[in-house]
Amino acid sequence: MREYTEVEKVRLTKLERLRARGEEPYPTRLQRTHATVAAVAAYAAATAAGADPHDSGVTVTVCGRIRSVRTMGKSAFAHIEDGTGKLQLYLRANEVGLEALKAFEDDYDLGDFVQATGVMVQTKTGEVTVRVASFRMLAKSVSPLPAAKEEIVDGERKVYSAFDNPEARYRQRYADLAVNPEVRALFRTRAQIVSAVRRFLDAHDFLEVETPVLQPLYGGAAARPFTTHHNQLHQDLYLRISFELYLKRLLVGGLERVYEIGRDFRNEGVSYKHNPEFTQLEFYMAYADYNDVMDLTEAMLGSVAEAVLGARTVHYQGHTLDFNGPWRRVTIRDAVLEYAGIELNQFPTAEGLAEAMIVRGHHPEQKSVRGKLIDSLVGHYVEPKLIQPTFLMDYPRDISPLAKSKPGDPSTVERFELYVAGFELCNAFTELNDPLDQEARFAEMGRDYAADDEEKHPLDEDYLQAMRYGMPPNGGFGMGIDRLTMLLTDKPNIREVIMFPHLRTRED
Repeated sequence: MREYTEVEKVRLTKLERLRARGEEPYPTRLQRTHATVAAVAAYAAATAAGADPHDSGVTVTVCGRIRSVRTMGKSAFAHIEDGTGKLQLYLRANEVGLEALKAFEDDYDLGDFVQATGVMVQTKTGEVTVRVASFRMLAKSVSPLPAAKEEIVDGERKVYSAFDNPEARYRQRYADLAVNPEVRALFRTRAQIVSAVRRFLDAHDFLEVETPVLQPLYGGAAARPFTTHHNQLHQDLYLRISFELYLKRLLVGGLERVYEIGRDFRNEGVSYKHNPEFTQLEFYMAYADYNDVMDLTEAMLGSVAEAVLGARTVHYQGHTLDFNGPWRRVTIRDAVLEYAGIELNQFPTAEGLAEAMIVRGHHPEQKSVRGKLIDSLVGHYVEPKLIQPTFLMDYPRDISPLAKSKPGDPSTVERFELYVAGFELCNAFTELNDPLDQEARFAEMGRDYAADDEEKHPLDEDYLQAMRYGMPPNGGFGMGIDRLTMLLTDKPNIREVIMFPHLRTRED
């Protein structure tokens, strides 16, 4: 347990003084009649109806965190903040008593949560205020919140948050939220994004469902899982890396349109667009293919942008992105030719393609399958160029074990990824529903991929059994909610849009 700082020791002394006077600094019960915004609205309604602006007759009890205090002899002004806004309190000795006013000045600090009761008035400066008749402590703040910093730059006074170190903000998100209102606004926007996605899918007859987080066999994506163990069952389990295989089981059961928004876990690298735990949307729709899913994706993301931003134009990191459809649709073959100068059809084998990449200065991983080489070209040459929303279509079969092959081209599958602002936003297929083909795909991956290869997909016999009962033709879709939030809030790092991002353990 760490030592208290000198400032914290002073605040602990104040806490004990409160208790000595019989005032509990953390009471179990409280009263609250109005949030701050509601109190101001009640005042406005009363004065609009003819009440005296300087004594409206509207009595309120409000609660919030003290943000500022200014003492003036026998009176004091303070601002409190709750989840709706700020409101000024006006304490006068002849209203609350001289002893209570002195206790407020001596023992109440910035960051404390308080309750105040009084009449809504307007001060001489025109600010709507509570003229306090009584107040009490709700929660004493022992550690002071990071304060604002003030600097004079070229003769201009600048005030900014002292809590602006990114790592410190991520580690103490609670303090970040408390002192930076724009961060609170960002996470409200994130919630609006999720709500808008739900409204869109619900309106299109999708059913929201929940599938297991702990799974006996992982699957549905190319990623290394986190492993855990169930003691009573003596069974190793995996935190899911995808919802896919369970959601498609539901199609077998007769639920034709399903979606899930929840957490996935991938034991992989951390970057500006990757976090080991992230929020994913997946949906599956029977009697659809990847063309239908592209159409729905355009409509959904345009609708979400308009619902959250009020427009289908998105400004992200200096780019103006047009979320109105139709969006560009380009095959991987054409995109690699355009941006990397390689005609993939001229190199039908992995060995030949690897040699062509080396000639162009690209150094692929040794013994990679052809699909992984193509994916490497996409990541290096194509992805950074796709700024406006673009569907990159028709992926190699050997890195897409759950997607249906294109008619007449068994080496290519009906799969697309949506790229916006130079990174992948979503991934979707015409889903494979042939159980014999699916079993063969799993067997191929077991033969052609190294045992520790993240792209390798384990054979899931129960999923195959579900497919054998008959799975309707369907299209599927997966998208990271965190990345969508990055786009719609103009944030360059995924950690900015996750409440509690994973960080390396700090070594003190």
